[in-house]
Amino acid sequence: MSNDPSEDPSSSRRSWRRWTAGVVFGTLFVVIMWTVINPYRGQDYEEIPHGDHVHYVPKDRNLEVPVSRFPTRPPEPGERITPEGQVVPDPSADAPEGDG
Repeated sequence: MSNDPSEDPSSSRRSWRRWTAGVVFGTLFVVIMWTVINPYRGQDYEEIPHGDHVHYVPKDRNLEVPVSRFPTRPPEPGERITPEGQVVPDPSADAPEGDG
């Protein structure tokens, strides 16, 4: 019989648990970091703090237009913010959803 610790079954179980815990915590870390780095995913605009209020700026904004020109309220359903800062009806919201 060998006294080699690498053949100890409890040692391999602990190693397996460490790897599993590492993968779980690593995945959780990546998900949390993705949420922190990209908080406005799924929105067509970003919230930019400006003094004591927030401006809602589209992701495709015209960099020549100052932030103060953009609205201080989010667009309502069926509206969108243009790259120049105007809130206008969203033509894609009126489009039919398709057949079926």
